[in-house]
Amino acid sequence: MYVCSCFGITEKQVKEHAEGGACTPRQIASVSKAGTDCGSCVRRIQGILGRGACPRRELLEQGDSAAVLAVDPELREAA
Repeated sequence: MYVCSCFGITEKQVKEHAEGGACTPRQIASVSKAGTDCGSCVRRIQGILGRGACPRRELLEQGDSAAVLAVDPELREAA
């Protein structure tokens, strides 16, 4: 089923990106453009992301922010 009609992004693709480490709608948008046009899919993306485990979120909850920076080049550049 399509999550983002504007760019033809499916729920399966969003889940695959989440498994690859994208934990927020903004991170999904950076890898797929989903949510960057009309924005009507952002809540749906949030719902999908909220259902699964997020490796980065788990690392942060464990207090391992260094590991999060190591796996996310975007965050490393911003730090």
